[in-house]
Amino acid sequence: MSTGVNIIDAGMVTAVGLTADASTAAMRAGLDGFHETQFMTPGGDWLIGAPVPLPRDWVGEKRLAHLAAGAVVDALDDHAAARADLQIVLCLAEETRPGRPVRNADRFAQKVLEFSGLPRTMKVHVVSHGRPSGMVALERVRRMFARKEATHALILGADSLLSGPAIAHYLRAQRLLTGDVANGFIPGEAAAAILCKAGAPEHFALTGLGLTRELAHLYNPDDIPLRGDGMTQAYRDAMAAAGLDDFGHVDFRISDLTGEAYFFKQSALAMQRTMRTHRDPQDIWTPTDCIGNVGAAIGPLMVGWGLRAYERGYAAGEVVMIEATGDDGGCATAIVQSAARRRAVA
Repeated sequence: MSTGVNIIDAGMVTAVGLTADASTAAMRAGLDGFHETQFMTPGGDWLIGAPVPLPRDWVGEKRLAHLAAGAVVDALDDHAAARADLQIVLCLAEETRPGRPVRNADRFAQKVLEFSGLPRTMKVHVVSHGRPSGMVALERVRRMFARKEATHALILGADSLLSGPAIAHYLRAQRLLTGDVANGFIPGEAAAAILCKAGAPEHFALTGLGLTRELAHLYNPDDIPLRGDGMTQAYRDAMAAAGLDDFGHVDFRISDLTGEAYFFKQSALAMQRTMRTHRDPQDIWTPTDCIGNVGAAIGPLMVGWGLRAYERGYAAGEVVMIEATGDDGGCATAIVQSAARRRAVA
């Protein structure tokens, strides 16, 4: 697959750091940003969450816009020339998700541009698919570059599950980690951005994508048993595009696993159904262990962590698979690898 998409920089604002360098260093060290929030569990305990420490107590869209602007400025800090033809792909929560922090995507985008110091006329595309949004955005950027509509694009994800309606919904569904619910996730908030450049692989390049849907999703009304068909197909599509004939050729994974058994089972089934050769145990990195479930921000955050690991020399190999799943069954997989490895294989 000759995608022509290079990942050249990243920006992040998370519960463990206000820049990509700080956030990825903290995640590498296994530090977390978990502490008691203002929300209470049915048992009367304070709910554990992963809020971002900000200098002012902004709330709602304004708070999220400041998080997003911080990630944008961090990603573009050393790339002033990229702003000349830059387009932004904004990744947001699903429109039907309870407690969605962004009510008007266009208004939110204008706030982000204003807070980032970018022209208000800059073109912004919106992708609202929750956690898989980052991979959907990569496909949109790939097509944008193929049509020569731009040479630079910024994929920006911003989301928060730390709102009253969201917390109330997930508490009722027994999906939050509490003293009474072990099979649950810790809610968080974050923003992350990755700067993409068109052209032949020269740094950290996208080589494969798989976008599918799982019929046996978490809320499927027909109670279809999970076999991992959706994620398995996403693995196969991404590997085929990247020229890999076996999951065993993937060096490590970065996953959006949130702590819920359903998603662990889905990932394990997909791995078992696509691995044909024996290999040593494969690393799997899970940023949610440090920053909680951050919704649509997780896609660009995982790609950004892979980039920093490659640049800093601590990546667990040259070929990384990044995976994300939505509650509605959306399955997304991207394979990104160093240009040096691509040249060696060629």
